[in-house]
Amino acid sequence: MEYFCYHRDRAGSTGLREELTEAHWSYMDGYAAELIARGPTFAADGETPTGSVHIVDLPDPAAARAFAFDEPNYQAGAFRDVMVRRWRNLLGRTMWDFPGGPTEGARHLVLALGAPEGDGPELPSDRDDLIAFGPLLSDDGGTWVGTAALVRADSPERARAVLGADAYASVETHDWEFGGRR
Repeated sequence: MEYFCYHRDRAGSTGLREELTEAHWSYMDGYAAELIARGPTFAADGETPTGSVHIVDLPDPAAARAFAFDEPNYQAGAFRDVMVRRWRNLLGRTMWDFPGGPTEGARHLVLALGAPEGDGPELPSDRDDLIAFGPLLSDDGGTWVGTAALVRADSPERARAVLGADAYASVETHDWEFGGRR
């Protein structure tokens, strides 16, 4: 089962996150085989961390919750909240398989909640700039509740456009970059 986890930073926690960088990376090393995508989000200045995205394939909801809530930054209080949702990998690949590589162009997380009518989002016909794309689902996986996408785009507005964002109750766009050890 695939899960989308988004840890949102607590205000003023940048220093704590910096202190915990190695602990975070070591923790993620234990999930290397299960990770579909990962990486930090940033404020509009492109430098101030605002959160951390992890898309992971785990056996069940209990394993997903353990993954999200045992993470060192969460345990230390660096995050104000965590979203853990079932997710479906419509691209069938990891971010490391993305043909654009980890550094070419600006990257964004687009998080849309309050899904329109239907069974799930339509995969855009132009997939060249999609790094990860899929529906956010209810805990039982039966109801579409939103969509999460990692997108290469030259602006947040262009990133939002891949979802037909007008159909959702709310849409957030965050600067994002490939995560992992540097």
